[in-house]
Amino acid sequence: MQSAKERKHVKRKKLKKKKIKSKVAIVMEEFKAGKLHSGSKKGPKVTNPKQAIAIAISESKKKRK
Repeated sequence: MQSAKERKHVKRKKLKKKKIKSKVAIVMEEFKAGKLHSGSKKGPKVTNPKQAIAIAISESKKKRK
């Protein structure tokens, strides 16, 4: 049986994963539409889906801090 502390810890992990997934979904929509740029809006367009996912994870980390 889990203690209350362990349950809160598990809930936080699930919530973090959910936020990351939602950010990845948003960024992937931009990528598929051809609107995702590396760096700033003037930067080159992202052509690799792996790069798009890396950008999403980076943005979600920045948002958490």
